[in-house]
Amino acid sequence: MRGLGRHVACTLAWAAVAALPLPSLAAGDVAVGAASPSTVSVAGAATTRVANDRMQATLRYEAENASATVAGHEVNARMAKALAIAKGVAGIETRSVGYNTWQSWEKNKPGKWRVSQSIQLTGADFPALAALVTRLQDEQGLLVSGITFSMAPETRRKAEDGLTREAIRSWQQRAALAADALGFASWRTGRINVATGDAFIGPRPEMMMRAAPAGAAAAPPVSVEPGSTELTVTVTGDAVLSK
Repeated sequence: MRGLGRHVACTLAWAAVAALPLPSLAAGDVAVGAASPSTVSVAGAATTRVANDRMQATLRYEAENASATVAGHEVNARMAKALAIAKGVAGIETRSVGYNTWQSWEKNKPGKWRVSQSIQLTGADFPALAALVTRLQDEQGLLVSGITFSMAPETRRKAEDGLTREAIRSWQQRAALAADALGFASWRTGRINVATGDAFIGPRPEMMMRAAPAGAAAAPPVSVEPGSTELTVTVTGDAVLSK
């Protein structure tokens, strides 16, 4: 009888819960078991080439001596002259980017200290910057670590804004095409993602930019070709389909 009483009590409790009114579903709510909307994933893209309008050159000077202090003084004096020359050229941004000291050893020989310092030159006037690099190689014995080309931030932003509009239009056209091909009367935009990417296109500066040691024959003029950058904007996402 005691077990039967517990069974009756549980049955009554469940009956009370079942009798409670259920909350109504507001417009747009999805009930469990209801059919989910049909979606199709679509991708659209737009690509263009933009001429590089920014050049960046990295140059360094190295010195070697049994005394780290002597090597450091030589580097500091040479770089001070190089910076003074670079700052005298209008439109060229100049900054120091590295200073390193390390000891090198050869078998059966006393160790030597090597000191190296680098500067970075950036500008939009390619002929002026190329001439400055040539001068620093010839007069100060600097070595070119590398030269790169890119787009100025405002150039990139303007190009990407136009590509984004074009890529979205491409995505919309593909969404409409997919909806029609699948037999749906209309569609609306679901969740989408916009991504950008780029790739350098064009020749790199030639190896002749590496300078001869100071006192040797004058370095040949730096020859540069900025090339272009290929920009791509890709739009991916879902189109929600309706009958």
